Amino acid sequence: MASVPAVLQSEWTKIRTVSSTTWTLISALVVTVALGAALSAVVNSQFGDLSPEERATFDPTYTSFSGMVLGQLAMVVFGVLVVGSEYTSGMIRTSLAAVPRRGTFLFCKILVAGVLALVVAVLTGFLAFFVGQALLGEHGTTIGEPNVLRAVTGSGLYMTLIALFSMGIAAMLRSSILSLGILMPFFFLVSQILAAVPGAKEVARYFPDQAGRQITQVVPNALNSSPAPYGPWAGLGIMALWVLAALAGGYAVMKKRDA
Repeated sequence: MASVPAVLQSEWTKIRTVSSTTWTLISALVVTVALGAALSAVVNSQFGDLSPEERATFDPTYTSFSGMVLGQLAMVVFGVLVVGSEYTSGMIRTSLAAVPRRGTFLFCKILVAGVLALVVAVLTGFLAFFVGQALLGEHGTTIGEPNVLRAVTGSGLYMTLIALFSMGIAAMLRSSILSLGILMPFFFLVSQILAAVPGAKEVARYFPDQAGRQITQVVPNALNSSPAPYGPWAGLGIMALWVLAALAGGYAVMKKRDA
């Protein structure tokens, strides 16, 4: 029976030798930083056109994370591919034959991928912040201002949780295509649309992305947005509960069903 260190080494080898997972992490960093920088530059040049309400609730830190809406989709792809690619290729049978303890197999996979996602996500958060603030000019802020470091670090935690949530969903659905077919529209369209609909946004606030993204705000009700019924850390806690539920569901499916 394979030991935990051996399984961890095996999972690390799988991830770093598959180009698709590497490129999705690079894409998450590049897209988040680039789009955040572009919007920060636009806001700086058109700051005078903002309404008085928008100026009063302007959040330079949150603005630099504007690219995260698309960057998180790359994290979704990463999380799905880490788990789902083995089902697609049929390698899951070999993996489970080598590591028959399915809890150990899934835990090691999530641990290795989660740590890698965390490193990239935190780096992405800090890069997006510093580049964005440089382009915001006099309208920017500094890392030493109250709650800014929390928001920057929290952005990395948020993107990591997105990846972990996607891993849990992929483990439950056992298909990369099906997982992406559900998660991509959900995060990119459904969640965003419902959050803007008066009757539905009270429910949408508790979706994993809507709740978790509160950690990236420094100014409450940034850019004149609707107030959330919970704080930044509570929002991240709600998202963490979604992640735990997805991972528990993935483990339950993997334990009961054949490869």
